[in-house]
Amino acid sequence: MSEDTPRLEATYQWLRAHPFEVDAAVAGVFALGLLFVSAISATSSYSWLPSLAMVIALAWRRRRPLRSAIAVGAAGLLVMITGESTFLPVAVAAAFCSLYAVTAYGPRWAGWVAAVVAWFAGALTMAYQGLMDYGSDVPFVLTFMTTVLFGIWAMGRMRRLRLRDEARLEERARLLESESEQQAQLAATAERARIAREMHDVVAHSLSVTISQADGGRYAAQHNPQAAITALETISATGRQALADMRALLGVLRDDSTQQLTPQPDTEAINDLVDQVRGSGLTVELEVLGEPITLPAGPGLAAYRIVQESLTNVLKHAGPGANAWVRLVWLSEALEIRVEDDGRGAAATPATPGSQGLIGMRERATLYGGQLEAGPRQGGGFGVRAYLPYRQGS
Repeated sequence: MSEDTPRLEATYQWLRAHPFEVDAAVAGVFALGLLFVSAISATSSYSWLPSLAMVIALAWRRRRPLRSAIAVGAAGLLVMITGESTFLPVAVAAAFCSLYAVTAYGPRWAGWVAAVVAWFAGALTMAYQGLMDYGSDVPFVLTFMTTVLFGIWAMGRMRRLRLRDEARLEERARLLESESEQQAQLAATAERARIAREMHDVVAHSLSVTISQADGGRYAAQHNPQAAITALETISATGRQALADMRALLGVLRDDSTQQLTPQPDTEAINDLVDQVRGSGLTVELEVLGEPITLPAGPGLAAYRIVQESLTNVLKHAGPGANAWVRLVWLSEALEIRVEDDGRGAAATPATPGSQGLIGMRERATLYGGQLEAGPRQGGGFGVRAYLPYRQGS
């Protein structure tokens, strides 16, 4: 590709962006030529004015195509009345150019009307100027004129269709760009919501364990220093794990494709989760029924977070001396999760069905075609039951 290609492309783009300036410049050149011909020819005084008006009106052929065509037609009528044949070629050229412009850029009906008017005007002009003999030449002349006018009208029509297609393509590109931006915004919103849920689960669980251990260690420090040391070790381990989870979670916000992120927990990590909660002083029993299967990353993480959030609520709201039970039932078509406690319950605490934790658990279950129920148990305590199908929509 030559170096002149960008310049030619830039020139073409400028010409398309400034149609009136281009048409005015062309009309000015023809007007100067018309004045020069008038100066060197022996014509009557001011007989060139109608032709000059036709040429000047062409400057608005794309900006005001209908008005320009009317002005050209009116000036052409004056040319025919004056009977000055010196400027007849200029008038004919201006009329052809106006017919093309009004067909391409004006209203749809204007092209048809202009073609019919041009045909009758041409026939009258030829008859008035004596350019055809009312004999055998009439059919030939009329056929020739009709062919020329139809060709000009057809070119204008093709230009009109091309402009329409270009406008449709531009509109489609604009809509696609707008849709792409909306999709990106929706994806960003969904990602922020996912990160918010993950951060809530990680922070709430870790802080609950830390607070529980800190309270227990403070009371045990005076009577059982070893228990206090154990509580501090649990706090340290929980804090380190929470810090690692936070780093892995926030890592998706960094533009670093080489960064290695820690895999998200799944159902296999529930055993470690229960052991961690036991270390905080809560008695938790884990029961697994059925043959476990490997869930996809999404449902596996949802199951883990549901158990984590449920045990976190037990730590926060069940009260001292409470016991908790975690039951995983691997059914033939779904995983059933039950987390229950015998504490004082959460019906009157912040962990109500409208809380952020329960909303997040319910959203996780619904996202993968499941459902979640939570509420006080008969005889005291609180219970969470989740149902996660192995296949979404099954």
